Amino acid sequence: MNKLNTPYYLIDKSALQRNLQIIDYVRQQSGAKLLLALKCFATWSVFDLMQQYMDGTTSSSLYEVKLGFEKFGGETHAYSVAFADHEIDEVVANCDKIIFNSINQFQRFESFAGEKPKGLRLNPGLSCASFDLADPARAFSRLGESDPARILSVIDRLDGVMIHNNCENDDFTSFDRLLSQAEERYGHIFHQLRWISLGGGISFTSDGYPVDAFCERLRRFAQTYDVQVYLEPGEAAVRHTTTLEVSVLDTGFNGKNLAVVDSSTEAHMLDLLIYRETAPIGNDTGEHRYMICGKTCLAGDIFGEANFEAPLQVGDRISIGDAGGYTMVKKNWFNGINMPAIAIREFDGSVREVCQFSFDDYVSSLS
Repeated sequence: MNKLNTPYYLIDKSALQRNLQIIDYVRQQSGAKLLLALKCFATWSVFDLMQQYMDGTTSSSLYEVKLGFEKFGGETHAYSVAFADHEIDEVVANCDKIIFNSINQFQRFESFAGEKPKGLRLNPGLSCASFDLADPARAFSRLGESDPARILSVIDRLDGVMIHNNCENDDFTSFDRLLSQAEERYGHIFHQLRWISLGGGISFTSDGYPVDAFCERLRRFAQTYDVQVYLEPGEAAVRHTTTLEVSVLDTGFNGKNLAVVDSSTEAHMLDLLIYRETAPIGNDTGEHRYMICGKTCLAGDIFGEANFEAPLQVGDRISIGDAGGYTMVKKNWFNGINMPAIAIREFDGSVREVCQFSFDDYVSSLS
């Protein structure tokens, strides 16, 4: 690993497989089909492993639809908050099912979909999101249709629906309650469908999650309405599988010990800033505490704080955890800082670099 220049994302296949085995168990025990949410993780170099345990992909845009179709296979579900006229033909050509966000979009484009199964996103008006920014049930939400009467007006042309109102929900009781509330509001609609996607955001690969109770609830739901259930895990598929490997460039003291590394939250782990979170850093043991800082000009470019066994020196390497979901898909060129390479730790422990970025990539991203 020390032969690779930092920064780079390091995906551990063994850790990834542990999550995938839970996913496969859920498939077998519940009868649900599980699709990778590409909006969270789209590093196709490990799709060869993931496709052995999952049924396909779900998307949020034309490019994600094409990536899923070309690189993952299986079922490819197309969804977008709004499809554009110039892209709808290509979307349809690369998907197995298409899900519309609104009845307006459904009516505008259903003829383009032909005989392909068509769905609609529902918004029950309730969710478990901790942040208003990510809450699909927030006031004036544009995400999905809520009114049962409006939904019933097109029910004879719908094959299925998608509900996405969980967000990093690791509480089975909360999931069960949200699903029951959706049933109370839309149960008469569910009986008229062939499939229902319950979306993503369900942290069923977390330690201690009651997976068997979860499977039983999914199985009972499917039997009640005689539907095929889909789940769309993203974070659940890649939790604790990936680190961002960085090197110390400078150290200092300004009331706290500081270490500047060759990476950035703004550019490489953007969700830390968006949701005001900190990342797990190294082993976090020892008596020497440091604030780990990014190298951009943004004053708040801070990964977090951690303890180390010895004082940090220029050249020391640090692993920053939880760098799988919503990282590689959001990386950017802020401050012109080079994007991290992508590497994979194989089952035998060897590490191989699968992608590098260069000045030419930076130039070509602009004009």
